[in-house]
Amino acid sequence: MPAADWWRGCVIYQVYPRSFQDTTGDGSGDLAGITRRLAHIASLGVDAVWLSPFFKSPMADMGYDVSDYCDVDPMFGTLADFDALIAEAHRLGLKIIIDQVLSHSSDQHPWFVESRASRDNPKADWYVWAPPKPDGGAPNNWISIFGGPGWEWDSTRRQYYQHNFLASQPDLNFHNPDVQDALLETVRFWLDRGVDGFRLDTVNFYVHDTWLRDNPPLPKSIAGENEETNPYEFQDHLFDKTRPENLEFLKRFRALLDEYDGRSSVGEVGDGERSLQTVAAYTSGGDKLDMCYTFDLLGSKFSAAHVLKCIADFEAAVTDGWICWAFSNHDVTRHVTRWTRPGGDPEAVAKFSVALLACLRGSICIYQGEELGLTEAELAFEELRDPYGIRFWPGQKGRDGCRTPMVWEAQSEQGGFSDGKPWLPIPAGHRAHAVDRQQREPDSVLARYRAVLAARRALPALIHGSISLLEADGDVLSFVRETDGERLLCVFNFAEDSALWPVPALLTGLLPLDFPGGSDELAGGRIALPPLGYFIGRLV
Repeated sequence: MPAADWWRGCVIYQVYPRSFQDTTGDGSGDLAGITRRLAHIASLGVDAVWLSPFFKSPMADMGYDVSDYCDVDPMFGTLADFDALIAEAHRLGLKIIIDQVLSHSSDQHPWFVESRASRDNPKADWYVWAPPKPDGGAPNNWISIFGGPGWEWDSTRRQYYQHNFLASQPDLNFHNPDVQDALLETVRFWLDRGVDGFRLDTVNFYVHDTWLRDNPPLPKSIAGENEETNPYEFQDHLFDKTRPENLEFLKRFRALLDEYDGRSSVGEVGDGERSLQTVAAYTSGGDKLDMCYTFDLLGSKFSAAHVLKCIADFEAAVTDGWICWAFSNHDVTRHVTRWTRPGGDPEAVAKFSVALLACLRGSICIYQGEELGLTEAELAFEELRDPYGIRFWPGQKGRDGCRTPMVWEAQSEQGGFSDGKPWLPIPAGHRAHAVDRQQREPDSVLARYRAVLAARRALPALIHGSISLLEADGDVLSFVRETDGERLLCVFNFAEDSALWPVPALLTGLLPLDFPGGSDELAGGRIALPPLGYFIGRLV
């Protein structure tokens, strides 16, 4: 592939900076710590590193509330530390992707401080302001994802401002071209510092409906069948996000990236049942985003039928775009916990999952600790730092359970993460999965990740080949990946019992590949698969 298309079929490793490696003893990870551990990331055989936000922030939402888009928060270090990280990553052959939080800023950002000061200052309409209803109520029924109305009253302007998340995260007004210009200049700042790509947080939240129309309820809410703990999920979000004007901004964003060689973008799309249509719109035509990811495989469903449907739906909806698959990230329960059935083996799920992820058509993303098979941490309410978890406890426990620090050393009290008290506790059970211990075990989850990703890199059909789904009985998923004459059969048994999968007659000349951890039992036209087993073979 052309060098500029390095993102197509790439492997991305997500780093949550606060929890990766602390070098100062303050209990929080930092950029110097990431630089120190880049060799570990490179040893996995990945192509790029995605850094969650490290910008200057009051940390009301752990850095997703930015008060300066062009500086590093002192908690994480300095711009010089970032430059050193970029240099070392590039020396190791790793691309750097950074998180851009463009839909909203912190209420402490100078833009908002000026905007809220009066109704007639130069930045008065840089955010989404609206008068109250005659009874003093909010302008419409929009709801915040973090609970309660999506509007906050400001006593100085005597108006409401919109916030899709915390009240301290006011939404920027993308209908104002000056706002778009200013945000794109912050993107240029990081392009000039050498970043290779951007992960766009909540990319479909940028633009709001200018008429501020009410969102209608979802049909299941009307029928009284909605069992969600968050009232946000009761609405059909037609007007507070995914507005058509967003496409024009994404074209401007892409035009900026195209001024630089080999830059890429991946967008986070959360749009309910319309997510794939949104992905199709945002990645079509080669003039917007390179790829997007949805939450389809970030939930609790774990079955061949579910994964088959996700793949089939994507292939049908997105004809000329690209997807980035992920099983875990910083916002959801770790997939080893979500997908391990009662009495099941989390390590087996971890090994099965990386093989499945490696064989899907698209780029793939691994979240830190996933390569160790880490499970979700159980935290007490008083240990929580996540405002979402604190707000919705105990119905939802929030996101801290997947954000606990990485474990590097099994014998270290803090797992080698810090010399001080970590900002979140490290579960004692996690230390048994530390990097230094797993590196000595040839059959560890870490060893499997390295082996599977190396095998994937050697098989072009898995990186950028087409996919053809096959019919299968039981809890078995099967498909063919193909490119340039290379045809691979991939079969996965999601069941707790062994399975015999009959090879279709049209698939002739099948030879088992020595794929890490895979079955090679092929006899009498049938493939034998153990529980959570898989088979990768070449069709000749």
